[in-house]
Amino acid sequence: MNDGVARTAERVVDLFQGARLTPTQRRIAHSLVQHAPSAAYLSAAEVAELAGVSQPSVTRFAMALGYAGYPALRRELRALVGVGAAPAESGDNPMQRALRAETQHLERMADQLGSLDDVRQAARLLAASRPLPVLGLRAAGPLAAYFGYFAAKVHPDVRVLDDGGTMLMDRLDQARASGATAMLAIVLPRYPRETLEAIREAGSSGLAVVALTDSAVSPVAGHAEVVLPAPVGTQLVFDLHTGPMAMAMVLLQAMCDAAPEQAQRRLEEFEATASRRHIFEA
Repeated sequence: MNDGVARTAERVVDLFQGARLTPTQRRIAHSLVQHAPSAAYLSAAEVAELAGVSQPSVTRFAMALGYAGYPALRRELRALVGVGAAPAESGDNPMQRALRAETQHLERMADQLGSLDDVRQAARLLAASRPLPVLGLRAAGPLAAYFGYFAAKVHPDVRVLDDGGTMLMDRLDQARASGATAMLAIVLPRYPRETLEAIREAGSSGLAVVALTDSAVSPVAGHAEVVLPAPVGTQLVFDLHTGPMAMAMVLLQAMCDAAPEQAQRRLEEFEATASRRHIFEA
């Protein structure tokens, strides 16, 4: 995905921010984002075929967003596609353009954090869960481990679930039986099927799911109590996860703010232990 296509997709995502969509409507939204440059010129029937839904579902989707019908939504999409992308810095090479795009992602995330309601709700759910399972498979595995490493400094029982297979559901059951009430699910493209199955299982067993994912219309969004969108960079061969990593640390800060006395006590205990064991050189 080049710079212009990525920016178009981001503008299309903005149309759906804050909308309460059904699972079928989320499928339509996801299809429009995935085919952002061409979606503005498709008929309702063609969009329905892309999303695997009925044509009336596309009309209801447009009306759920506040438009009179699909033609009005399509006009809005055409206006978005017609907006020129910001010119690249003169002389930039592809690597520089990829990193500048990450800067734009972080700026957009900072703007969205003007309201901290979702982050604070997610933090309260996760801080109160004993234990706290953190799910992240495949590309999301390193970020789950990164979050889990720091979260364990302020939370008494963090369980990182970064291995799939037949044991994954067992570990979810064990966390629930031990008293877990919420789970953080980190879900990044290409959305592993096993991750979505685990999230559905967690929800059906009573766990409140907080999803840290790349888009408000990610496939996981319909199965989560709270969705924290953080775009990934798509300019290089493999995705850049600068945005999701930043959101993970924002969430952890909010967890510390939700239980400040516990966080401070555990941090002090860790520092005392680290000093006694001479864990660090400096």
